[in-house]
Amino acid sequence: MAVLLLVIIYMAFISLGLPDSLLGVTLPSFQDEWGITLGAGGAISMVVIGGTIMASFLSSPIIKRLGTGKITFLSCVITGSALLGISLAPSYPWVLLMALPLGLGGGTVDTALNHYVALNFKAHHMNWLHSFWGVGATLGPLVMSWALVHRDSWRIGYQTISIVQLSLAIFLFMTLFLWQKNNLGKTGTLKQEDPEEVGQTEKRVFHIKGTKLAFLTMLFYCATETGLGLLGGSFLVLSREISQGAAAMWMSLYFGGITVGRFFSGVISMKLSNDQMIRFGVLMALGGVILLLLPLPSFTIGPAFVLIGLGLSPVFPAMLHETPKRFGIESSQKIIGYQMGFGYIGSALIPPSIAAILQRTGTAPLPYIMLLFLLAILFFASKLRQNFSIQEKED
Repeated sequence: MAVLLLVIIYMAFISLGLPDSLLGVTLPSFQDEWGITLGAGGAISMVVIGGTIMASFLSSPIIKRLGTGKITFLSCVITGSALLGISLAPSYPWVLLMALPLGLGGGTVDTALNHYVALNFKAHHMNWLHSFWGVGATLGPLVMSWALVHRDSWRIGYQTISIVQLSLAIFLFMTLFLWQKNNLGKTGTLKQEDPEEVGQTEKRVFHIKGTKLAFLTMLFYCATETGLGLLGGSFLVLSREISQGAAAMWMSLYFGGITVGRFFSGVISMKLSNDQMIRFGVLMALGGVILLLLPLPSFTIGPAFVLIGLGLSPVFPAMLHETPKRFGIESSQKIIGYQMGFGYIGSALIPPSIAAILQRTGTAPLPYIMLLFLLAILFFASKLRQNFSIQEKED
């Protein structure tokens, strides 16, 4: 039963990744059909991310009330319906309206599934879970490309992915009996809490020892991953004078490095702890950034981006998987929601701010900014590890 449930969770994460990469591919079609500006297109993304952030911060009581299985089912219904609504949109404001439930549904199921896997499965499953999101994010643009090339309609692309989501929702409804509250033998390794501590977590999450460090680690991680993904191509073309085609290839391999890296991280995590995975991953990413800063031949630039992607790959899954061990079983659900909320804030707010700075200075400072962010991740993650090492010695 546990294996079947894990397969369902992987399927749900592929489904979760499918719509996340659609907007960038579809935006030119929106502009052609409705004459909207690039900024108006960006507003759609902001609404989706805003809904995701809101869902992450508010998810804990909803998940506790309904359970992970029902949340996953309902979220697939909501996101599938929102995608169907976008495919039928008569105008731009309708897309903007549908963007909110798309973000809310995605954010709730993201938090619920991450918490469930962190609590019930080993670290390699968490890494593989996030690599399956990458599979979905890769397949989404391919589906849309097929719809645009062969059917000359972006609406068919959205309808196709909507059908996938709603079909999964039917399957999830049929398998709700598999979602039982269990810990699959893992609870012995997790911190146990008394009711007073749990009550304090629900009301004063920022006062729990170590949570601020965890939130800052996630914020800077997501700012780094998204910031380099958003601005790396411009850096390659404008500062290193690489052709647009070559830059697109290397950026694709950067994202591929994150996805493939999580598959390999799942294997490596059988030998290394989550803290070790975070530390070694950040150091590898730092090595890639240093390659960009050194006066090396141009053929080293692309591999540097791949190295950064591989280094970043284990950080997000390892941070989430370590949460129940650090903060306890009951508290972990709320804290994972907050960690993901801060991660989404880092993705939504910091990269546009960097872009505004680089618009004035040129793109050359980008590797220095990424270097500072990676050092911040290393610092906050190290302080977090030290806090709990000291606490374990005291206990």
